[in-house]
Amino acid sequence: AMDNRGFHQGSFSSFQSSSSDEDLMDIPGTAMDFSMRDDVPPLDREIEGNKSYNGGGIGSSNRVMDFLEEPIPGVGTYDDFNTIDWVREKSRDRDRHREITNKSKESTWALIHSVSDAFSGWLLMLLIGLLSGSLAGLIDISAHWMTDLKEGICTGGFWFNHEHCCWNSEHVTFEHRDKCPEWNSWAQLIINTDQGAFAYIVNYFMYVLWALLFAFLAVSLVKAFAPYACGSGIPEIKTILSGFIIRGYLGKWTLVIKTITLVLAVSSGLSLGKEGPLVHVACCCGNILCHCFNKYRKNEAKRREVLSAAAAAGVSVAFGAPIGGVLFSLEEVSYYFPLKTLWRSFFAALVAAFTLRSINPFGNSRLVLFYVEFHTPWHLFELVPFIVLGIFGGLWGALFIRTNIAWCRKRKTTQLGKYPVVEVLIVTAITAILAFPNEYTRMSTSELISELFNDCGLLDSSKLCDYENHFNTSKGGELPDRPAGVGVYSAMWQLALTLILKIVITIFTFGMKIPSGLFIPSMAVGAIAGRLLGVGMEQLAYYHHDWGIFNSWCSQGADCITPGLYAMVGAAACLGGVTRMTVSLVVIMFELTGGLEYIVPLMAAAMTSKWVADALGREGIYDAHIRLNGYPFLEAKEEFAHKTLAMDVMKPRRNDPLLTVLTQDSMTVEDVETIISETTYSGFPVVVSRESQRLVGFVLRRDLIISIENARKKQDGVVSTSIIYFTEHSPPMPPYTPPTLKLRNILDLSPFTVTDLTPMEIVVDIFRKLGLRQCLVTHNGRLLGIITKKDVLKHIAQMANQDPDSILFN
Repeated sequence: AMDNRGFHQGSFSSFQSSSSDEDLMDIPGTAMDFSMRDDVPPLDREIEGNKSYNGGGIGSSNRVMDFLEEPIPGVGTYDDFNTIDWVREKSRDRDRHREITNKSKESTWALIHSVSDAFSGWLLMLLIGLLSGSLAGLIDISAHWMTDLKEGICTGGFWFNHEHCCWNSEHVTFEHRDKCPEWNSWAQLIINTDQGAFAYIVNYFMYVLWALLFAFLAVSLVKAFAPYACGSGIPEIKTILSGFIIRGYLGKWTLVIKTITLVLAVSSGLSLGKEGPLVHVACCCGNILCHCFNKYRKNEAKRREVLSAAAAAGVSVAFGAPIGGVLFSLEEVSYYFPLKTLWRSFFAALVAAFTLRSINPFGNSRLVLFYVEFHTPWHLFELVPFIVLGIFGGLWGALFIRTNIAWCRKRKTTQLGKYPVVEVLIVTAITAILAFPNEYTRMSTSELISELFNDCGLLDSSKLCDYENHFNTSKGGELPDRPAGVGVYSAMWQLALTLILKIVITIFTFGMKIPSGLFIPSMAVGAIAGRLLGVGMEQLAYYHHDWGIFNSWCSQGADCITPGLYAMVGAAACLGGVTRMTVSLVVIMFELTGGLEYIVPLMAAAMTSKWVADALGREGIYDAHIRLNGYPFLEAKEEFAHKTLAMDVMKPRRNDPLLTVLTQDSMTVEDVETIISETTYSGFPVVVSRESQRLVGFVLRRDLIISIENARKKQDGVVSTSIIYFTEHSPPMPPYTPPTLKLRNILDLSPFTVTDLTPMEIVVDIFRKLGLRQCLVTHNGRLLGIITKKDVLKHIAQMANQDPDSILFN
């Protein structure tokens, strides 16, 4: 009797259970939770019950089981932590589009379906813009309120933040507009006074307590419900957009937890921003909404076009910069960015910015807290200090990347990584204790940047604007350069201490198991350095206006230097040094400030910081974290200049076992199942015979497993001795032999091949531009070996004297 045993070692059921809801696997950088499968639609597990085989027989022996005429759920999808096949996905989409176009000529209903299919992309962009804009508004309002909660509460309504609480007060003066009887500090509530040392200690204690509570809630929620919600998210999104699958990274739970914990993390006062995580939030929105549209749900390449547009919407709401968002997506995160995606990104960014503007989270009709407008012209000589700021930004960027990566590597390789809650609480406690005594570290980082960008006017009561006002106001609206007062000197010392704290604490904060962006802390470091330099230049011009460098353009009593502009240029320089952005950075900065006339200073600073940082280390912070986590990201910007050949990189090598192949018409189901159970390869070349080694095609492991399991369950007579055919026609079989299994439909008949003497620079280029998973190597038409994306990345790492084993995934 013929046995009909299940596929014990590699069956579809065991294949599925290996990524069941309970499995949690820790890989570099973050815990991998397989329970969240939103990145790819789940497989349909409701497969018909297994019909037992009741013997052979003449009637059944000669049938070929070509059950693939109907698509099988799961065939054509990908395993977790694997790279998609861009060529196959694009080919599928062309076939789908061709079919819809042909059918549209047959009936009115098909025509309507064709129109709705074409319109679905724009509808999806509209929904992404609306959802990401709404969530950004919610995050802004909540974070503003909870940040103020650390210092006090509004008795007129606890849901008001400090600013809104004093808006409607009748007892507030312009000079003391942040003080009103409706707003009570914690000392006033607890001990009924805001004066004296004890009141200061009470406020200090409550500030630290609230910071620790917010940080504890944030890290606990991330650890318990969504391990993927930690960090910035941009390194992983870059990797996903290059074709990598990380199931659950853009899922429902990640979106919910990231939104909540982002508010908590920002409110805790840690040196982090919400701008990077907002890109992750917007991409989660895009991925979830893709499931409403078949065109995007079933095609991984099309879905990545949507995610590119969602990233643009995320930056649009983070900075109120729709055009900068589109350029950021194009320059920094996207791998494949066709012209159609550019238009849709623009539309999504527009809708997102419009939605956020309608919510008006800051009550000033602006999309960001630190929007400022400068109108003072800059002078040619000032390019020198702007370039100095660019050099500072490049040095800071290179220093930050090296130290942060070293700390993150230490976190991964030591016991420190096992205690994320303790680490977050320690860093939060240190930050809060050091931050409270200094008003510039106590305020939120966005408010600090707003203060530093501000150009002092007559009505400003800030310490940064405490100048000695002996000047003639009849000259017009412009305020001349003036000697600094006591407040300015005091502010300079406090800002210098703030700069040191921000530089040091940000290194340890970025990469912890809470949502943490890097845009705002980097901008704060640059803005402080810029303001310090700006005030120094202003005082130099005031006291030494007769010097040769000043006398041609700066007369006494004129408004020559704008310290706020220096802060803005410094912010751009430091952000550029860390991320290596250039074009998108300049556009984001001038959209932030509304100052088109300052494009040249911004460009000078951004380019200088990039050159300096590149001279000290080629990678930006996101690329460095991608490499640290071992993701298979093939950087398109790097040139491969080594003279190696495909035969030097392909597997198998000289003394390795022979390449594992399948034959087109001589292997049984049992033979194939044995190969699958004994190897871990993602796919297998199919050849005419082992002797000829002439290539027929390539078949994926996942498709084989699903197809064989499905055939066993749905078809009578398929047993372990059934022969598998990858040919168009199967030969007639003798009586009483089990039915054959035809799997030609899952065979890729046009796998990409190169010869063994192809230079590796061409192979690397092919992998980059076509998004290949693997490439077969032939010699005189005979199959020799295979090169996978992982092999290419390991070879590049080896050539760059890096550890090739750091590449963990294919």
